[in-house]
Amino acid sequence: MGGQEKWKGKACEEVVGCKAEQVWPFLEDFFGLDKWFPTLATCLAVEGISGQPGCVRYCAGFKTPVDDHNKGTDDDDDVNWTKQKLLSIDQVEKVFSYSIIDGNVGFHSYISNVKVLPKEEDGSSCEIEWRYEVEPVKGWTPEDLDSFIGSGLRVMAQRMKEALDHQA
Repeated sequence: MGGQEKWKGKACEEVVGCKAEQVWPFLEDFFGLDKWFPTLATCLAVEGISGQPGCVRYCAGFKTPVDDHNKGTDDDDDVNWTKQKLLSIDQVEKVFSYSIIDGNVGFHSYISNVKVLPKEEDGSSCEIEWRYEVEPVKGWTPEDLDSFIGSGLRVMAQRMKEALDHQA
């Protein structure tokens, strides 16, 4: 697969009524993804300090759009998992990048950038932008990956808005 063009994509989701400064702390907690990402049962620290470049998290238990196609009849014990390494983080720009360094879902050379941007002129709403690139994934289509990230981000934004609404 090495010579093929990488898949690139972007998902955006608005968090209405929530400022970028309110949403960013949820995302910068690198070891806290399981609080927000749908079907993610586990997000554990493997090494380093959350929010510092070089730290690694283990994420497991998430569902993907191709799970039903790839499962054997008695393979329900197979749990999707990845190890993800924080590459960089910028508190001022509210952006971080990470890579998947190991896993069993077939993502190779996966790199992602997640950014929170003010949306309205008065900054009363914000948008989460999730850009990614990855080598073509066996058993997936680019649309599967777009759907996985887009639907995951949609639920994350809803959960973050609900958490902030409860704080108000």
